Amino acid sequence: MSARLTAAAGLMLLAIAGVAGAADRPPAVPPIAAGLKPVADFTAIRDRKARSIALFEEVGKVLQHPRCLNCHPRTDRPTQTDAMRPHMPLVVRADTGMGAPGLRCQTCHHDRNFDAAGVPGNPKWQLAPAEMAWAGKSLGEICAQIKDKTRNGGRAMPELIHHMAKDELVGWGWQPGAGRSPAPGSQAAFGALFEAWAKSGAYCPAPGAVQAR
Repeated sequence: MSARLTAAAGLMLLAIAGVAGAADRPPAVPPIAAGLKPVADFTAIRDRKARSIALFEEVGKVLQHPRCLNCHPRTDRPTQTDAMRPHMPLVVRADTGMGAPGLRCQTCHHDRNFDAAGVPGNPKWQLAPAEMAWAGKSLGEICAQIKDKTRNGGRAMPELIHHMAKDELVGWGWQPGAGRSPAPGSQAAFGALFEAWAKSGAYCPAPGAVQAR
């Protein structure tokens, strides 16, 4: 079956399944600003810890955007759209993060977006591991999680910087295809902010801190 027909079949499944009931939906995500401040805007903050936290709060505009949260869900079921509705048809993470046997992510998602059917795609398309779940957590909690090698894929800080700035699946967040709002700014701007945060001490907001939108 061709990629176009497979993607179209996926869209048909969406139509058959319908929209999830209100009780199954997570809270709507508030609108987020379209841009990111450049690193230079934070140099006037003299206190190193305060500057570091401010940088991570800017980074959080991306981390807490639906383009990231949909693939870092709080359950084994991904979410979709800017409203973060439960994925339809029903799919689950499974052990590999690539779906259960018989309904792998690649059944519908291919190496690029297929806008005619509204199906997103990327060569690395899959869910983040369960230990990297971010949805429903505060920005401070996400920050601590990112720094914890037992919950970030075993990455040291240089590897995290490279992942955020260069990874192509992360980069998909700025090229999500028709009908989806891209993550704020650009991957280059996001990567620069993340690196500046790391070099300023990688301080985290308080655990209960919520990103202002």
